[in-house]
Amino acid sequence: MNEPELTKEERVLRMMKKVLTDVAKDTYARPGYRHPLSEHTIEGIRQCLSLIVARERELAEALGRPMNMRPRFTDEPPRSLVVELDSRRPGTKSGDD
Repeated sequence: MNEPELTKEERVLRMMKKVLTDVAKDTYARPGYRHPLSEHTIEGIRQCLSLIVARERELAEALGRPMNMRPRFTDEPPRSLVVELDSRRPGTKSGDD
């Protein structure tokens, strides 16, 4: 991946966020089934994730990094297309201006 070197704090936050979201995925209970985690624990996970995201945002702003970085598949087409605009009028050749 071509991303800037992460600080130790950024790596810790990223790993904590990954572990907490993995716990949420691994303990998912289908509708109608009792969730294995208590409501108190679920709320604690939500608050931890909110704090992690807020700190990640603060660090990104302090380091001048954009927060719009998202993972992409290598074969995914780019979302933007660069189109060169020519200042010449249609039907004129360069140097005719």
